[in-house]
Amino acid sequence: MRGQLTALLLGVVEIIVFGLIAGFIGSLTGLGGGTVLTPLLTLFLRVPMAYAAGASLQSTIATSSGAASAYIRDRITNVRIGMGLEITTTAGSIVGSLSAAYIYSHGLAWILYVTFGAVILFSIVPTAQRGAYELPRPIPPDATTRIFKLHGKYHDAVLGRDVEYHGVRWWLGEVVMFFAGMISGLLGIGSGALKVIGMDWAMNLPMKVTTTTSNFMIGVTAATGSSIYWYLGYIQPGLAALTAIGVLAGAMLGTRVLVRITNRQTRWIFLAILAFLGAEMLMRGLSIADYVQMAQSYEYSVAAAFAGVIISTLYVHSWRRRS
Repeated sequence: MRGQLTALLLGVVEIIVFGLIAGFIGSLTGLGGGTVLTPLLTLFLRVPMAYAAGASLQSTIATSSGAASAYIRDRITNVRIGMGLEITTTAGSIVGSLSAAYIYSHGLAWILYVTFGAVILFSIVPTAQRGAYELPRPIPPDATTRIFKLHGKYHDAVLGRDVEYHGVRWWLGEVVMFFAGMISGLLGIGSGALKVIGMDWAMNLPMKVTTTTSNFMIGVTAATGSSIYWYLGYIQPGLAALTAIGVLAGAMLGTRVLVRITNRQTRWIFLAILAFLGAEMLMRGLSIADYVQMAQSYEYSVAAAFAGVIISTLYVHSWRRRS
């Protein structure tokens, strides 16, 4: 009995700690806790993908609630842009959640692992190419800038000045957001990675604005998908509650760190995490489908080595461009 109680307590602590890590990283990078929590639960605790996705959606709402309130208070989040982009993201989330129901019922979960890994890895290069600059290179306003008022200003404590900015290509941002919503519904995440890319690459917004606005948006997206996951029975209240506690604490800690680092530092942290998670989830999916046979410890080592090589290469290239 004592051994069972000890094992139960250790399990509870592990879930909360993983939630804390996921919330901190998600808040700091705009990924949302689910992007990190889903791999942690499936890879380390062997939680089935469907239930990990359900818990991650609930935790993403906690991340958004905790981080977004602090970022809005600091006037970094652009609520106008976020609400405008959320329309297509929500539509995509509904499509993705309904598609996930079919995939889980037909034993095709490995497709989600491979999709998750591929989407993350393909997003690294365009994001890294912008890493040579603290603020985005100026692009003249277009028609959508004026029509949708894609502009704003925030105080950057690290730079010691106010930063004025404007967005462009609203239509391209909406396209990216629809697919971000689909990925959110499919994988049980807030799809912060694609949201950040949509605002950073497509709309040319500063990295701090993209990460904070992404944190604001992911809660709405996750709430949409979460309702469908709850109806399908993929949310376990106990698991969701424990992860939400850790994620909320981690998110609040992340908000305190973000305002003290530069846009470039935020971007490289974001890229390093993406590289590791993308490689690991891709290999796990191929392993489930019996295309690759590899021990779990080797998977982690290969993913970490891959992330190190990719980030080092991109950083050196970025440094040369900046020089």
